Amino acid sequence: MREATGLPVVTEVVDARDVEVVAEHADMLQVGTRNMANFGLLQAVGESGRPVLLKRGMTATIEEWLMAAEYAQRGNLDVVLCARGIRTFEPATRNTLDISAVPVVQAASHLPVIVDPSHAAGRRDLVVPLSRAAIAVGADGVIVDVHPDPESALCDGPQALLGSELRSLAQAVQLLPPALGRVDAGTRSRVPAV
Repeated sequence: MREATGLPVVTEVVDARDVEVVAEHADMLQVGTRNMANFGLLQAVGESGRPVLLKRGMTATIEEWLMAAEYAQRGNLDVVLCARGIRTFEPATRNTLDISAVPVVQAASHLPVIVDPSHAAGRRDLVVPLSRAAIAVGADGVIVDVHPDPESALCDGPQALLGSELRSLAQAVQLLPPALGRVDAGTRSRVPAV
């Protein structure tokens, strides 16, 4: 994909034994929500020499999330935190996006914080509004699912953006930060843009 598009590749690794081979092919290693407390994996990705994207566990407190980041930072200062929703009693969405976590973590840490509204909501109609909220609260970035034909997607189709939703998101990304007096988020961290 990197050769075809010129874009860097971020991919999830789930087993410490696979870190070396995945790091050979990916520009950034992702530790998913279900592995946030897998300390052997965190240490292995931290030692890989690749930037790490660490998603918050579904039931993790902010303190637990930051402690997990410390494991990944052993030998690696290029860690990005990702808020992707936590489990609550509310069934209207897949997870509840804890938007307050963004400024709380930014106040407690130097690490950049991005938001994944696609996995938080699990619903396409909420991705753009939640992205706007993430930008407004000061997130350093958002990641969203996109698919040219969500109905035929093998995974996560109901939350994937296309067409007009993607254009709405692009407009929010361009217009909201300057309107809120935000400077380039890249100045917050040493993490390379991927």
